[in-house]
Amino acid sequence: MANVAVIGAQWGDEGKGKVVDWLASRADVVVRFQGGHNAGHTLVVGNETYKLSLLPSGLVRGKLGIIGNGVVVDPDALLGEIARVRAQGLTVTPDTLRIAENAVLILPLHPAIDKAREEARGGRKIGTTGRGIGPAYEDKVARRAIRIADLAEPDTLSAKLDELLLHYNALLQGLGVAPFAKDTLMDALLKLAPQILPFAEPVWERLDELRRGGKRILFEGAQAVMLDVDHGTYPFVTSSNTVAATAASGSGVGPGSVGFVLGIAKAYSTRVGSGPFPTELRDDIGQLLGDRGQEFGVVTGRRRRCGWFDAALVRQAIKVGGIQGLALTKLDVLDGLEELKICTGYRVNGQYSRRLPAAPGAQAAAVPEYETMAGWSGSSRGARSWADLPAQAVKYVRRIEELVEAPVTLLSTSPERDDTIMVKDPFEG
Repeated sequence: MANVAVIGAQWGDEGKGKVVDWLASRADVVVRFQGGHNAGHTLVVGNETYKLSLLPSGLVRGKLGIIGNGVVVDPDALLGEIARVRAQGLTVTPDTLRIAENAVLILPLHPAIDKAREEARGGRKIGTTGRGIGPAYEDKVARRAIRIADLAEPDTLSAKLDELLLHYNALLQGLGVAPFAKDTLMDALLKLAPQILPFAEPVWERLDELRRGGKRILFEGAQAVMLDVDHGTYPFVTSSNTVAATAASGSGVGPGSVGFVLGIAKAYSTRVGSGPFPTELRDDIGQLLGDRGQEFGVVTGRRRRCGWFDAALVRQAIKVGGIQGLALTKLDVLDGLEELKICTGYRVNGQYSRRLPAAPGAQAAAVPEYETMAGWSGSSRGARSWADLPAQAVKYVRRIEELVEAPVTLLSTSPERDDTIMVKDPFEG
């Protein structure tokens, strides 16, 4: 049986939480390998709705959850999330959750500089959540980050805080923001240490043992391929690599351990924040998709921009993301629309292209080329087999498969975990 990596194939918010939750029932461990608490997954289980940002979705299924070294961890956000899901009845202890000891911490100065810089950009905002994700990754690359293992060494914390404050206080003062005091940060970290350290370990070692023991590992991505810091719509991207290859480096396993790569895509397109979005609809249909799909960010509450399915974009994500099969979600949102459109490519300054170019100016100039299909009058909501779907809905899914050059492996037809059509078992490889 193969391991499985789940990643987004658009701009995020594709419904990864439900799919991971559904797959977690058949996994032994679920691993978060990149991102931070700027990403959110919503899981609907009966009458209970869980909103997770840092915690691996498998915890809802009672599975071992692992936060890998590729994640940047805000300790206050993590402890707050643990308290919240415990109040909903979930068990989160060091027996059910492990965190990589070499994961980087987000400190209060990170969101402070994040928000200050975004504000200073004025009309050229990137659309960051302001939660300090980018600055924490900057520190990691600049080799000045404080990591979870450092919480056990007060002398190390003290020395690293000196270096961080030398860097950040100058920037903050230049942006008109009050500087941070070392004593305040030091005291806070020392108080957090006994609450965080019991969860910490070299998770690469545990994952190696699980792999050699034949256990099924589910790698859970955050954001999506088109927000990848290298392959996405730069600079309107996240600050980490979101492609499947990062499942290995972000958790401490070899690339051969990642297994089957499942990409998640909505049956239409959405995006939160700024950046190019060729198929965006600023009309009644866009409004309808947002209302029906309840398109609001889990973390920020921001309304998502909505548009037609962009097959050229998803095809690109499949190629660079290593996606072997698609899980198509929210098909039911399209029920009742008389006409549907699928973007098959773009006109960029008069020339046709099947890919979204890398340069920002060319991205902004991309005009979608559409293929039009008839919609369906019946309901696809809650379908659990192909036979339950309207015939035209099946044609729509098949056309998407042809255009993106990958098969639909799973089809989700409502937020409920069991309203899923499995075409192929991802764990079978």
